[in-house]
Amino acid sequence: MQGYEMHKNDQTKRLRRIEGQVRGISKMIEDDKYCIDILTQVSATTKALQSVALGLLDDHLAHCVVEAARTGGDEEAVKLREASEAIARLVRS
Repeated sequence: MQGYEMHKNDQTKRLRRIEGQVRGISKMIEDDKYCIDILTQVSATTKALQSVALGLLDDHLAHCVVEAARTGGDEEAVKLREASEAIARLVRS
């Protein structure tokens, strides 16, 4: 079971809404809408994706990392490193 399993439906719904937002942005560009209005939608979509990412990270920490810490060994170090690298990628984006 993946760490996000409990929130899978919520995450899937969010991603579908984000897909709709991206299609809306594309249509705005096709329809020659005002630049600032498009940028506002891009910002909202970016925040929505960040929310999904943070939820997945939280689930990963609460499930995968905690489970690896319980069992110890090499898996613990691997999961902690993966989490640190994921956090670093999110901070840079």
